[in-house]
Amino acid sequence: MTHRSRTRRLALLSASATLVTGGLLPSAAAFAAPAHAAAATAAAAAAPTPSPTSTSTQPARSSVKTTDPPSGITAQLPGKAKVRMGAIPMEGDSVDARVYGVETPDGATGFAVYDMPGDRIPLEDALKGFVDAYGLTGGGTLTTENVRKTTVDGRPALDASLTGEGPDGAAVGSIRFISDDDHLVMALTYGPEAQEKDLDAMHQQLLNTLQIP
Repeated sequence: MTHRSRTRRLALLSASATLVTGGLLPSAAAFAAPAHAAAATAAAAAAPTPSPTSTSTQPARSSVKTTDPPSGITAQLPGKAKVRMGAIPMEGDSVDARVYGVETPDGATGFAVYDMPGDRIPLEDALKGFVDAYGLTGGGTLTTENVRKTTVDGRPALDASLTGEGPDGAAVGSIRFISDDDHLVMALTYGPEAQEKDLDAMHQQLLNTLQIP
């Protein structure tokens, strides 16, 4: 795995903090940001706590409990997360966003939290904006398949499969957006097509352990 490919996948995770840069969500009036909207700004060290020793009730993959302090949202990630934070301009104000990502030999996985009511933007528009934002990372093309609505603990959610083509070859992944009363949450796993089985297991662990208070 090259440094370039690692950087690209982590950029894919952090791209969610810049969904509206350059007006990437023109169909969502609330997100009508100017073309010079600021990208993600600060990077900080994560402070996750180790999860208990694995048992039959714990995730199969070695994991680290990662917490988003402002919201209390947590998930088990396969290592110490890198954190990227940014502020998204919106209607004369801004929405804070934090992205927690981990790079593994199989690919990248993580979650993002937006400090806004989840129903402020349709989940379909959030997905479209993410796909558009990916194009700005220089990672090639990205398309969605098997887009489907669901619920998570009574909260509206949207799942989709991802396929990509870039300089490093074919890639696949999965994404979920969850609409909460106080937050929009995104879960993402992405990596080489050859690692699809491991990526699926990694994403399922992410979804199974993602907790929204």
